[in-house]
Amino acid sequence: MPFRYWLPAIKAGVSEAGNLSDMFVLISLDSILPYPPDPPHILPMIAHDSRALLVSELPREKRTAVVPSQTPRQVRSCRVCRLRKVKCDRVKPCHACCAHGYPSKCVYEPGTDEDPQPISQADEIRNLRAEIRDLTIRLNNSERRHRSERRQAQLQRLFATIRSAPLEPVDRLITQLRTGPSGSNELGGTEVFLHQSSPDESSDDGNRNTDYHASHPSEAFDFSRSPSESTDDSSPSLSSSSSSSSSISSIISINNSSRPMLDVFIERFIDAFSPEVDIKSGQAGALRRAAEIRMFSPILMDAFEAVSVAFFGRSAQDPRIEKSGTPLYGRVLRNLQNALQDPERSKAESTLATVILLMAFESVERTTQASLSAHVHGAVRLIEHRGPENHVYGVEHLLFTELRPYWVGAALVSRQPSFLAEEDWINVPWSAGTTTKDILHYLLDLTVEVPSLLAKYDAMEATLQSGVPSAHEITVKQAALWNGVTNLTCRFLQWKIDWVDAYPDGPPQEVPAEPNDQFPLFRCRDLRTGAVITPTKFVYPNLRLAQTMCLYYTSRLILSTVDTRPDDDRVGPAQQYALGCGICRSLEWYIVTAPGNMINRLAFPVRVAWEVFPDGGPERRFIYDVLKLVEKRHSLGLWGSGMSELSPRAGSPPKT
Repeated sequence: MPFRYWLPAIKAGVSEAGNLSDMFVLISLDSILPYPPDPPHILPMIAHDSRALLVSELPREKRTAVVPSQTPRQVRSCRVCRLRKVKCDRVKPCHACCAHGYPSKCVYEPGTDEDPQPISQADEIRNLRAEIRDLTIRLNNSERRHRSERRQAQLQRLFATIRSAPLEPVDRLITQLRTGPSGSNELGGTEVFLHQSSPDESSDDGNRNTDYHASHPSEAFDFSRSPSESTDDSSPSLSSSSSSSSSISSIISINNSSRPMLDVFIERFIDAFSPEVDIKSGQAGALRRAAEIRMFSPILMDAFEAVSVAFFGRSAQDPRIEKSGTPLYGRVLRNLQNALQDPERSKAESTLATVILLMAFESVERTTQASLSAHVHGAVRLIEHRGPENHVYGVEHLLFTELRPYWVGAALVSRQPSFLAEEDWINVPWSAGTTTKDILHYLLDLTVEVPSLLAKYDAMEATLQSGVPSAHEITVKQAALWNGVTNLTCRFLQWKIDWVDAYPDGPPQEVPAEPNDQFPLFRCRDLRTGAVITPTKFVYPNLRLAQTMCLYYTSRLILSTVDTRPDDDRVGPAQQYALGCGICRSLEWYIVTAPGNMINRLAFPVRVAWEVFPDGGPERRFIYDVLKLVEKRHSLGLWGSGMSELSPRAGSPPKT
C-alpha cells in the first residue's frame, strides 16, 4: 500500500488562478520516486496550514519558479471552506457549512474595500423567488398562447367537418354537446373533435381509435336479455330513424391526440354512478373522487373509458357503441390481473378503484350471469388483502364505506363467516374521523354477523343429510344456531327502536298508494282473507333512511330463513311476507327520488324480496314491472336479468 502525500501541483499556463502554491494534488510516491524520499524535501500532510511549509521545503531552484510577483489573491471563500478546500457559494452562511451542520462557523475574513461582500441568505432567497415568479408568468403566458392556438385548430377542423356532414345528425350532435346533464353548455369545457370517416377506415381493437356506428334497436323486452335489444317505450330522443343514427355515428371517432367525446362520456358516467348528493342522501362521491386521480394511473384511465363508452352506448341503445369498449375492457382485465399479482400494486388505491369500476361495468353490461358476482367477491378479497388500516383515508376510505352494503351483501350470498365481522373492520376504517358512522353503518354492524349463522345452518343440514348424525351433535349445533338467531333478532329490534323510531327527521310515513304513469302500483294479498289489496306505500324523510330500512327488511328476511326455533318467537312465513312487502312498499319513493344510478343500492333487497313471494302472484308481477322500468330508464343490464346471482338462498345460484 503506497503512502500518499500532498505535493504542490505545478502547471504551466495557469497564471490567472493566483498563487500556484494554492493548488495541490494527491499522488502516489511509488509512481515518481524509485526510492523513499528524503524527509527534508517531502513532508507528510499535517493539520496546520501546509502552504507556506511546503513551499519553504521545496528545492531552491524550484522555489523561485512558483512564487508569483503579483499581490496575494483576495479572500472570496469562508474560513471553513478554505480550510476544507471546497468550493464556497459566497452566501452567508454558505451551503457547505449548512449541509455539515455548523452554519455559525461560516465566517469570512475581512478583505479590502474592493473585495465583494458575501450575499445574505435572505437576499438570495428573495432573488430566487422573484426569478421563479417571473419564470412562472412567462410559462403561463406561453401555455395560454399554445392552448388558444390548439383550440382554434380544433374548431377549424370541427367547422370543416360540419360543412361536409349531413345536416340532421350535425344538429342533433351539437344539441347533445351543448346540453349537459344540468342543461349547461359543455362546449366551453370539453375539447371536441369530429372526424369524417372514410369508407375504408377500420377500427383497431388494440388501441383507442375506435369508430362508433349506430344500429337499429330491435326486439321487445325480455326478462333475461340485454336492454340494448329493446325499443318499446323508448324516449323520442333515442328512437330516431336508422339513417340519422348511422349518419351521426359516421362522423364521431376517438382520436389519440384530442380524445374527443371521451371526456363527455366519462362525465356522464360519473354523474350517473356518483351523483353529487349530501350525507342524508347516502353519500355517493367515491367514484367521483376516483375519477380525479385517474390521470395518475393508466389502468384506471382505461377502466373509466371502457365503462363510460359501454354505458353511453347502452343509454343510446346502440349495441355497436357498447361493443366498441370491449377490446379496451379486455386490456383492463389483463392489466388488472398483473396488478393484483404485484405485492405493491395490489394495495394501490388505483387498483381498488379499477375493481369497483369493473363492478359498475357489469351492472351495465352483465357479460355473463356470474360476472358481477365474480367482480364483487374479487373486490371483497382485495379489500381483505389490503387490511383495515388502508381504508382510513382518501379514496380507499370512501370506496369501502360508501359501498359497504355491497361487501356485506357478498358475504350474505356466500353464506360463510366474513372478516367484515371482525372488530378491526368494524372500527378501524372510521378511527381517523374521515367520515362518521351513521344509522346505516350501525345496522351493517349487526348484519355482518348473519353469514356465520347461515354457515352454522348449512353445516347442521349437511350433518342431517350425512345419514349418521348423532343426537348429541345435532343438539349442540341446534342450540348454537338458535341462541345466535335469538340474540341477533333481539338486537335488530332494539336497533330499530334506537335509530328508526327516534330518527331526528322522523320515521317513515305511510301514505295511500294511487295509480300513476311513473311507477307500477304494488298489490299484495290479505293473508287473513286471501283477497288482493293495495296497501299504503312508505314515504321517507331522506334517501339514507329509505336505503337503510330496505336493508333492515333484507337482513331480517335472510336471518329468518335459518330461524328454526320451535317457540312463538320464530319469524314465520307471515312475518317474512310482511318484511318482503315492506321492501316493495319502499321502492317507488326511493327509485323516483334517487338521482342517477343510486338505485343499484336496492338491487340486493329487491332480489331477496322476489324470493319471498309465490310464483305467479301480484307481488312478483310488481317486481317484474319494476325491473323492466329500471332497466329501460337507467340502462342497467343487471336489473333486466332478474339478478339471480344476488340470491342468498342456499344452493341458489349453484355454487361453482
